[in-house]
Amino acid sequence: MAKEMLKGNVAIAEAALRAGLEAYFGYPITPQTELLEHLSKRMPELGRVFLQAESEVAAINMVYGAASAGVRVMTSSSSPGISLMQEGLSYIAGSNIPCVIVDIMRGGPGLGNILPSQGDYFQMTRSAGHGDYRPIVLAPASVQEAIDFTVLAFDLAEQYNHLVYVLADGNIGQMMEPAELPPMQPVRKERPAWALTGAKGRERNIISSIYLKAEEMEQYNLMIQERLAVIRANEQRSVEYYTDDADLLVVGFGTAGRIAMSAVEEARAMGFKAGLFRPQTLFPFPEDRLAELVEQVERVLVVEMNAGQMLEDVRLVTGHDVPVDFYGRMGGSVPMPEEILGAIKQAYDKMPAGAQA
Repeated sequence: MAKEMLKGNVAIAEAALRAGLEAYFGYPITPQTELLEHLSKRMPELGRVFLQAESEVAAINMVYGAASAGVRVMTSSSSPGISLMQEGLSYIAGSNIPCVIVDIMRGGPGLGNILPSQGDYFQMTRSAGHGDYRPIVLAPASVQEAIDFTVLAFDLAEQYNHLVYVLADGNIGQMMEPAELPPMQPVRKERPAWALTGAKGRERNIISSIYLKAEEMEQYNLMIQERLAVIRANEQRSVEYYTDDADLLVVGFGTAGRIAMSAVEEARAMGFKAGLFRPQTLFPFPEDRLAELVEQVERVLVVEMNAGQMLEDVRLVTGHDVPVDFYGRMGGSVPMPEEILGAIKQAYDKMPAGAQA
């Protein structure tokens, strides 16, 4: 199929629809509202369910119900809206059912502003709700990746019966660039074996997230931990550039990683051996490949649009073996390539003389 100019939010919505999305429940909030608007038109056209809920709290519980019925379902929101969904998300995680959530991040904390940010990293990667679980988190850095990761999110959610997030900042949601949409998949006709059906004469099936006995709750948690171990082993994703001979490794995800790429290319033109490592999964964090790269570099520079959240995951990998610097912008401020280039130069100033350009 040919590429076409697509806005990120619209591309995500259309990719979800083409991946077999059967039902969408959500509430408008900038900077992700175009996603909801696109589905409000396209879903009814195809005879599928679209419902604008009265709140994010209502929307996530509608998602919970639809997922329990075996429906391929999704919601989307932006930072404070996602916060309102936390209880429902934990119920879904406690019920062993798949679900896809899109978070187009904005500045915070609080109501913040409608500008792009990466301040939801902790919220998304650490649990996204109460309890001992962690969702899979995919972090696109382009409209094409946003499309590809949306399709992947549904596959992973159903492969693991797990929560999967597509986590992008407002830049990714609002930018337009050429991208290719996938072909339309048919809506599945048969429900998964575990799904509620409500049909008489069939074996009763109950989906619940409550376990009153401690040993039962512990067994469910142990099952989740076993699943997370499998996810860690099999679903780490990342891309890298100029890492073969790099002595400084720049690490950034999403828009920050994309902008850092321009800075790395400028640094290379100036004679610095900088390389870029861009995580595509924030959980599981691509720690295995990062650990390999850390062994060959003198220093690491983490670039984020927050106060340093992925920074903690990078430091868990590097330990005390390699110095780690940080450059971040907060509250909706987006770093420019020249700013990151300045941070690269400062990092080189701290390195041995042999590493200088």
